[in-house]
Amino acid sequence: MYLLGLGLVLLFMKYFEIVPVAAWDWWLVLAPFALAVLWWAWADWSGYTKKKAMEREDARRRARLDRNRENLGTLPKNKRR
Repeated sequence: MYLLGLGLVLLFMKYFEIVPVAAWDWWLVLAPFALAVLWWAWADWSGYTKKKAMEREDARRRARLDRNRENLGTLPKNKRR
């Protein structure tokens, strides 16, 4: 996401001819977009995206279970507030 943001900022600066980006070649300005595509392709290929999604789901599930256990009063004493 950072590469996409950087690419948008550079594109804006190149389009409105803001110094120093106005003097750069277009391939330098568009390079962050290509790097973002490569990052997303690698993340999907390697399973990084799926792993992060599963971690978020597990954290939400654990929080929901802890909240329900706390409401029932069955949480261990060291986890109670």
